[in-house]
Amino acid sequence: MEQIREALKQIIKDLYGLDNFDPEVTTSPDNIDADYSSNAPLKLAKHLHKPPMQIANEIAEVAKGGFRSAAARGLAREPHGDGRERRDPVATSTISSPGFINFVLPSEYLSGRINNLYNDFATEIKSDEYQDKTIICEFSDPNPFKVLHVGHLYTSIFGDSISRLYEYAGAKVIRANFGGDVGLHVAKTMYALLQKDINDLQIEDIAKCYIEGTAAYDEDEAAKQEITKLNKEIYRINSENLHDTPLAELYWKGRQLSYEYFENFYARIGVHFDKYYPESTVAALGLKTVKEQLEKGVYELSNGAVIFPGEKFGLHTRVFVNKEGVPTYEAKDVGLIFTKWQDYHFDKSVIITGGEQLEYMKVVLKSVEQYAPDLVAKTTHLTHGLVKLPGGVKMSSRKGNFLKAVDVLALVDDALSSEYGSTDPKVSLAATKYAFLKYKMGGDIIFDPTESVKMTGNSGPYLLYSCVRAKKILQKASQTTAGQKGKGLQSSPERNLAKKLLEYKDVLSTAVAELAPHKVATYLYELAQSFSRFYESCPVAGSEQESERIQLVQVYLSTMSHGLDILGIEIPEEM
Repeated sequence: MEQIREALKQIIKDLYGLDNFDPEVTTSPDNIDADYSSNAPLKLAKHLHKPPMQIANEIAEVAKGGFRSAAARGLAREPHGDGRERRDPVATSTISSPGFINFVLPSEYLSGRINNLYNDFATEIKSDEYQDKTIICEFSDPNPFKVLHVGHLYTSIFGDSISRLYEYAGAKVIRANFGGDVGLHVAKTMYALLQKDINDLQIEDIAKCYIEGTAAYDEDEAAKQEITKLNKEIYRINSENLHDTPLAELYWKGRQLSYEYFENFYARIGVHFDKYYPESTVAALGLKTVKEQLEKGVYELSNGAVIFPGEKFGLHTRVFVNKEGVPTYEAKDVGLIFTKWQDYHFDKSVIITGGEQLEYMKVVLKSVEQYAPDLVAKTTHLTHGLVKLPGGVKMSSRKGNFLKAVDVLALVDDALSSEYGSTDPKVSLAATKYAFLKYKMGGDIIFDPTESVKMTGNSGPYLLYSCVRAKKILQKASQTTAGQKGKGLQSSPERNLAKKLLEYKDVLSTAVAELAPHKVATYLYELAQSFSRFYESCPVAGSEQESERIQLVQVYLSTMSHGLDILGIEIPEEM
């Protein structure tokens, strides 16, 4: 399709002298006897003041018998699958009312393109858009002393998929995880823990104590003052690496338990991180930087605290150092930006958070922009919405009515067991990941565990089942004597499948440019539908076109495997 678009663009330039006109070429609807169509004559009519059908005729006359412009002649030398140069046209054209140009690909040409794609997969399908670039992708960002909730699962899945897109495009990707091992939330948890006699500390104890400590901070002034003191003491314990007090011993035990819990969960969902940045490791640099820029007028003093006056930039004001001299989340994010740069000298830094962090990050980045604009220019902040269950209420970790990440996986396992009588970790994980990734990142999503495990419809298990079916076709075909090669891909189902397969690289290019895993998910679903129609209409083993159809199935399975890998989904052997 891209070759046709470029050739059409050149013809329009030759005919009408329009250098910047970019024609659109799309897959033709089923009721049109063509592979691709363009409405370029309809759009050109406004520029040229001519009837669309007249323009269509003029373009078709130039392209009679196949493209003949300079660009088209280049296309006519597209290689055959066997490496020989082809000189026949890559498409013939017709016109239809009210002003469309329709294109038909020769069957042998289509077969040759599929063979080229097969050879690409035999080596490695990869882009070089970010070749030799270093990209640090920060996501998940759970805080020790709290449990992972559904939002952490959501951002972990998206962050990993975006990292995989960058890796496809040739980048060296560092997956980073930033978490608050110091801060008020730790002090709230520690306050409640100190009130209890817990011999064998578990992550569930920590989660309950955070809720209790938060309630005490909000409702009891004496508790609030004690938690404020604990906050400063925990900073001292961390910065001085103290271990010889009951508070220090409890702090380090809880911190270690939290990180072990995180690692176990990430392993379960197939996500890894190359670098953990505890807030304690960047707080000092953040505090130092903010104080230096305070002297230069970037930040200001207000009631003993250091603030950034965001209102001057159409934002809101935030505190970067509180009146006790302790750096806030904002200052620690400043320290993180500079620590990342010191560690990796990245070409691009991507930060993925929930949507509630959007305005917060605008203030942080705007403050840093005043003294390090180059680092801010290299930074992209992406946000996602909330995950809600059907009919669910808004959930909060502060109130304790939130959905834990492990709860989501358990719901999917239960749905699988209820639907099919058993569970498979790969299928369960595919159902969960695909249910998130099929949506465009940004808005809220409704996560329905029952719908996520359906073997029909737009679901992860449906895609996996399609792949397993393709594997069985290939296994069966390998047990027969391969049929003779036919006359190219001629029937509509096999041609439609072939055309859909040829869209894959363009889809990946768009997904990388827009950081949009949902584009890949949507494409894979549409591809699986095309394969289903092919499977129902075109026998493979023992058919006269067995060799060509086997290759078509092989390319289909390779494309699905590659695309699902971009989504972090693994195909099982059986279903």
